[in-house]
Amino acid sequence: MPSFKGLHAASAASSRVKRRNRSRDTNHEKLLRQTLWQMGFRYRKNCTELPGTPDLVFSGARVAVFCDGDFWHGRDWACLRRKLESGTNPGYWAAKIESNIKRDTRNAASLEAAGWIVLRLWETDIKRDPIAAAELVKRVLDERRGRNMRTMMARLEGGTDR
Repeated sequence: MPSFKGLHAASAASSRVKRRNRSRDTNHEKLLRQTLWQMGFRYRKNCTELPGTPDLVFSGARVAVFCDGDFWHGRDWACLRRKLESGTNPGYWAAKIESNIKRDTRNAASLEAAGWIVLRLWETDIKRDPIAAAELVKRVLDERRGRNMRTMMARLEGGTDR
């Protein structure tokens, strides 16, 4: 974990803007939730019992969905890093975003090790086409539920799942 000691916001206005950023119920998260709800899916929100507090959790299928903001989670990191290095407080921002990326990787690995499928959807992709994002979630859920059903049927029949 990087140390942010000694680093400060570029200005009071900058500090106010960043403080107002939300960690849950973001516009893109609400858009995906609304689309999935209209498709008939039910889920848990912001499940604090799981690593990383996934934005949406489908417990029965063991699918965790993260709706990642492009900036905070480092989409197109190489390009973003170059921009950050030429801006204000480059040491702070590069370390902050890099730390977020590493944390996301650790949390996903923990979930996957526990048998969860992890989906990470980007803010701009959700905003651009919320139906396509919801369809991706649906495909994963259908596949996962289909596999679970095949496993259950094989056990009932005394066979094994292939």
